[in-house]
Amino acid sequence: MSTSRIRRTPLLTVVVALVVALAGFIGVTGAGQARGDVPPTPGWNLQWSDDFNGANRTLPSSANWQIDLGHGYPGGPGNWGTGEIQNYTANPDNLSLDGSGNLRITPLRDGAGNWTSGRVETRRADFKAPAGGTLRIEGRIQMPNVTGQAALGYWPAFWALGAPYRGNYWNWPAIGEFDIMENVNGINSVWAVLHCGVNPGGPCNETNGIGANRACPGASCQSAFHTYRFEWDRSVSPNQLRWYVDGQLFHSISQDRFDAGTWANMTDHAGYFILLNVAMGGAFPNGVAGTGTPTAATVPGRPMLVDYVAVWTRGGGTTPPPTTPPPSGSSQLYLRTGGGAGDATASAGSVSVSSAGGANYDGTPHNPQVFTSSGITRRHNGGATQFDLFADSGSAVANGQQVRVSYDRTGDGSWDRTETYHYFATDPVPGYEHYTQAKGLKSATGTLGDLSNGRVRVEVWNAIGNGASAVGVGNQSVVRIPFD
Repeated sequence: MSTSRIRRTPLLTVVVALVVALAGFIGVTGAGQARGDVPPTPGWNLQWSDDFNGANRTLPSSANWQIDLGHGYPGGPGNWGTGEIQNYTANPDNLSLDGSGNLRITPLRDGAGNWTSGRVETRRADFKAPAGGTLRIEGRIQMPNVTGQAALGYWPAFWALGAPYRGNYWNWPAIGEFDIMENVNGINSVWAVLHCGVNPGGPCNETNGIGANRACPGASCQSAFHTYRFEWDRSVSPNQLRWYVDGQLFHSISQDRFDAGTWANMTDHAGYFILLNVAMGGAFPNGVAGTGTPTAATVPGRPMLVDYVAVWTRGGGTTPPPTTPPPSGSSQLYLRTGGGAGDATASAGSVSVSSAGGANYDGTPHNPQVFTSSGITRRHNGGATQFDLFADSGSAVANGQQVRVSYDRTGDGSWDRTETYHYFATDPVPGYEHYTQAKGLKSATGTLGDLSNGRVRVEVWNAIGNGASAVGVGNQSVVRIPFD
């Protein structure tokens, strides 16, 4: 290159530098390069995030994530319900921060041909679009950088499951699954999939789900970071679900595609928890040729890198539902509009409880109103749960409200004690009635114990009848927890 040509190119050099910087901003930087902090998103309110800053070979934050181990949940379907073959571990070789601002999930194969990998899920399981607003879940991820025969069996994923799956493990797909990013076999494509309804078949065509896929913009999915985003929009009617890659919309589903029951089962619960994993083998649910067990040509050791995961909301009011613990020395949780529970600062009101539609949901929450109080640290006093709920079904005949109270003693997302009470048959005369613990326990699981940053959840639903009903909130309905 001549000296004269070098002197004529500084503008070109600046332009190239700007293009490279812009590419990094929109999510297509080179392998292993973290962008830094979670990016600002004007107009959105950040609810939760992790940008995976930390020393090399340290585990992700235990305050944010719980690590899945083995070949399935205890009591759940084997091989995680998909036929995948790897053993999930907490070994830093499989799961750790990389010291450069990324979470690194690395599948490995030992000398006997056994595969290990990593899988994490958020401790929080309450990510949900606010009423009248929008939820946004986003991650900036580089898929395992492997293609062709060497990639056979690789199955990286960034996804979310409905909260009721925890502790049940047999209610999929009714509780909902949002696959924000899936890939298989190193194909330059991102899949976005919704799972719902019943399996097999049903409104979501299980086990395939309702999906779409496209190539990653610019650089391939495997060779660079890309930003994968899911939105649940409750600000429009019908509600909308949307999937993006690098800001480009490529899949959307409308609420009016489903019957009311399917949509309610998928959305009318506490919310969702987020998962990140790299599976090996298994039944990738979209009919891609070549899925299944890795072959001798499959190369281990190619990690998925995650720069950040973040959750935002927009609209639906700027103040989140109150979930403050009761004041010190008090054991009373008053139910509040918006799904919270706390002290009696709110004025009287009511929320609607959906009709049972003539079905029998005795013992099984159906479209419940859910109230949660978190951050509670108290000593169990040996007593029992008490409550006094204002219930009214107007002039509806043969309606019955039911309540379930659950305790998460450490705030880790698992319910250590669940108490379901016999339903209360409301009378057909307008006016509130008192539903109390005197109806008696129908069932109970687990044990009570001290709360350390724990949570209490109250679910109210109609177990029987054909009419909607109401439950009082504000200073009307109260749950007294047995803690000092």
